[in-house]
This record gives sequence, C-alpha cells and structure tokens, in this order.
Amino acid sequence: MASRHSAAGHGSRLMKASISSASSLVGLQLFSRGFTFILNQALFRLASPQVFGTAAIQFELVLSTILFLSREGVRNALLRAWPSPDEPNSTKLTSVDTVKSTNLASVPALIGLPVAITTVCLYGYAASADTQSQPRFRPALWIYALAAVGELCSEPMHNRAMGEVRTHIRVRAEGLGITCKTIITYVALLYDSKQGHYAGTHALEAFALGQLTYSTVVFAVYVIHFGWPSLWPKRLQHRSLLEANQGMWKTTISAYFDPTILQLSMTMTSQSVVKHFLTEGDKLIVSWWSPLQDQGGYAIAVNYGSLVARIILQPVEEICRVFFSKVLSSSNTSAAAPSRARSGVDASAMQQASEALMTLLSVQLVFSFLVVTFGSLYLPIFLNMLLPRQYISTSAPGVLSAWIWYIPFLAINGGLEAFFSSVATPKDLNRQSRWLIVFSAIYLLAAITLYNLHFGDTSLVYANIINLTARIGYVLNFASSYFKGHERAYQLAWRTLMPTWQFIAVSVMSLFAISCNGRRIDVMDIVATAGRKALLSSAVAMHVALGAGLGILSIATWWTTAGNSLISRTRAKTA
Repeated sequence: MASRHSAAGHGSRLMKASISSASSLVGLQLFSRGFTFILNQALFRLASPQVFGTAAIQFELVLSTILFLSREGVRNALLRAWPSPDEPNSTKLTSVDTVKSTNLASVPALIGLPVAITTVCLYGYAASADTQSQPRFRPALWIYALAAVGELCSEPMHNRAMGEVRTHIRVRAEGLGITCKTIITYVALLYDSKQGHYAGTHALEAFALGQLTYSTVVFAVYVIHFGWPSLWPKRLQHRSLLEANQGMWKTTISAYFDPTILQLSMTMTSQSVVKHFLTEGDKLIVSWWSPLQDQGGYAIAVNYGSLVARIILQPVEEICRVFFSKVLSSSNTSAAAPSRARSGVDASAMQQASEALMTLLSVQLVFSFLVVTFGSLYLPIFLNMLLPRQYISTSAPGVLSAWIWYIPFLAINGGLEAFFSSVATPKDLNRQSRWLIVFSAIYLLAAITLYNLHFGDTSLVYANIINLTARIGYVLNFASSYFKGHERAYQLAWRTLMPTWQFIAVSVMSLFAISCNGRRIDVMDIVATAGRKALLSSAVAMHVALGAGLGILSIATWWTTAGNSLISRTRAKTA
C-alpha cells in the first residue's frame, strides 16, 4: 500500500512538473516565434525566392537529416532511463546509473560528424545545377553541417535537462538561440542587400551564419548551467555477472553502455530513417520535382502553416513523451517484455496514463474543431497581410489553406506518437517500422496521384493527411491493445472523446453565421480591392469581430459542458 501511494505521489509530482514544463515550452515558442515572425516579414523581402527556397527547404532538410539520424533514438531511449531526482529513493542512485545515461547521451555527438559528412557529400552530389550555381553555395552548406555538429554537442546537457524535467533551462537556451539566429540572419541579409552590384552574393551564407549562431548560443547557455559536457563515454566501474560471460565485443560495449537501453536506442535510430522520410517527405519531393524559384513559395507557406504546430503542438508532444516515459517507466526498458502484457506497471500509474491520454485527445479534438471552423473562414482575409507580394501569385495561398485541414491530424498524431514512443518495446518498434514502410508507399502514391490530378503543391499536404490518418489508426490500435493487455484491463472509452453536441452545434452555427455575413458584405471583394488595408474597413473589422465573439462563445460552451469537469479531474490527480 505504501509503495502504491508513493508511486501515485510521484505520478502527481510528475504531472505537475509536466504541465509546468508544457506551459514553459509553449511560452518559449510563443515569444520566440512571435518575435521571429516580425523579423521574418522583413527577412522574406530581403531574400529572393530562390535563396529562401534553398535555405528553408534544402539546407533545412540536410540539417534535420543530420540531427534526426544522430539523436532521435538516443533522446527517446534516455527519456525512459535518465535517473530523476523526483523518483523515490533517488538519493540512493549510484554513480553508475548516471554514468550509463551520460555515456549514451554522448553518442549523438560522436556519430554526428560522420553522419554530417556523409549527408553533405550525398546532397552535394544530388543537388541540381541551378542550386549549386548560386553564389557561395558550398561554403554555406558546410556551415550548416558545422552548425548541426555543434548542436549535437549540446545533447548530453539537453537530455539531462529533459530527463530531470528542468525545462526552464531548455527554454532559456533555445529561446535565446532562436532570437539570436533570427537577428543575425536579418542583419547579415540586410548588409548583403546593400552591397550594390554584389548584392545577394552572401545571402545563403547569411542563413547559414544564423543557424551556426543558434547552435553556439544553445551550447553556451547549457554550459553555463551544467558545466562543460562529457563528449566521450566513461568506462563503468561495475558490470553484472551475466555480462562477464558475453563475447569480447558485447563485453566491451557493456563496459560503457547499458545493453538494454543501447539496444532500444539503436532500434529507435534505425526506425528514424523511415520516420524521417515521412516527416520530411514533402521537402524531399519539392526539392526534387519543383523548380528552384517555386520552392520559396512552398517554403514560406509551410513556415506560416507550421506556426501553430511549433508554438502549441510540438511542446505538448515533447512533454507528453516525458510524462508517459516516466509514469510507465517500470516496463519501458525491458526488451524482453511482451508487447501486450505490462503487468509490471503500477496500477495507479496505468490509470493515470490512460486518463492523461484520453484528456489529451479530447482537448485536441476540440482544438481541431476550432481550427477548421474559424481558420478556413478567416485565413483568406489575412493572406494579403501575411504574404509578400511576390508570393501571392505562387502556390503559397493554396498550401496555407490546405494546412488548416492538416493541423488537426498533426495534433492528434503528435500526442499518440508521444505515447507510443514512450512505452513501445523493441518488438513494437520493429513492427511499426514495417508498417511505416507501407505508410511511406501510401504517401508517395497519394502525392503522385494528386499531382497528376493537378492539385499542385497542395498535393503534398493532402498526401500527408492521408499518411497521418493511417498512422493515427495504427497507434490507436496499439494503445487499445496496450491497456487491454494490462492485468487490470483498462479500457479506453474512445466514444467519450467526441466533443459535446452543444459545442458542435455552436461551432456549426458559427460557421453558418460567419459564411452568411461574409457573403452579405462581399468580404473577399473588399480584401481583393483594398489588399493590406482591408482591416481598416469597418465592414471587414466587424466581420473579424463577429468571428472572435463566436469563437469565445464556442470555447465557453465547451468549458461549461465538458472542459471544466475534464480539467477538474486532471487537477484532482495532481493534488
């Protein structure tokens, strides 16, 4: 009984820390993205579509490939294993526990250099002649690679901050890094634009310099808090008797790393190849098929479209990964544990995890209703203010409109993927990897089919929706099996996830009222005529005010019919 209360108390403290961390990360994204959004408006006008497309699509793809393949598996594995001061008896943790985690955290920096060199060489060979003919292309590319390696050097400290739920340190590091990156990029582009006949010569290097500034600042802030990191594994002083009977190679590995966690991180890393293609598939296809001058239009649309994902969805997903990893940690690291029987997990932890997952999905569905209802109606009004003139005639408006429908799928998939990566065994991961190959084929087939049907660049957004739908279905089935396989057979009541009929009714009536009012005043004709000054029109201003009022009414309806009780139950669990 005492252990159960102890576990419940730990879960409550962890949930409080997770909620606080989520708030901090959302605050970080809101401040940094809001600040950079303002500077980006000027930055987009300084950089040509060709330069911006190369930096935002192709160089960012190179950067994310290096980072994803080097660190993703290690990050997810360490979330399960990092010794936490909030755990019971944490003061009795031996130095071996900490050294094992620190050793594994140094792996991304060690493998990052060969991964970076390989990736840059392959990209340099495959890049089109138009791309490579841009001024200072190769120096800018290698600066991006250097920035990636520099960012990987921060991994031991990043993993420590996340493992110990000390998110405020990460907030400071990344917040300052993003701010400095944007300022340096803008100043460098501004300086380059004033070079007369040579203007534009160093535009690509301006973006590269900004990325290098980000990795340098993040590393420096982490060092200030944690001291200089250990980038080389230390030999463990103790080994189990079982490890002594292994072969020389396994014995050598086990002298530095925990074999179970290392195997889990390797499995997750191998899976990252397929998952990375699904995550960055649109950039791969655009960079391969689209002319260089058209890539800038897609890049700016995705940049704006992903603001919601970066500000809200990404922090929530990361904190959910930390929360589920810690709450259900008793069986997470067992490679031999059956994937459908987790009887070793504490019953209170299992109940807390199931309720947290259901609450998360319920809120995300409400959020999705609001985004689709109000976003689809008001996005056309703000396009003229968001997009520079040279991008209005590109595919950017269509891609942004498609993103309105993409965001709900991103939200739901992110929460489910966070749960899956937190509890899946190597067997589960291998099974998902096989299915991810199928999902990749579905994505490619959908993208090619929609392109042939003349959907243009929006084909990639709709193909991603189809792909995410399949992935959501897979993880929902996994989650059901996971909780059913527990000895207490926790059932996930999927029917309770749907918003209340009152909220749906108010949302539908809002959609009808806004649409009718928009047709009555012919709002799109006013926007087309007035452009950026459309909001100064009293008719458009009243139309926007109508949407704001109905949005507040919709949220209030949800709160009174479901949200209040939902949040109250969550607070009760953290009390």
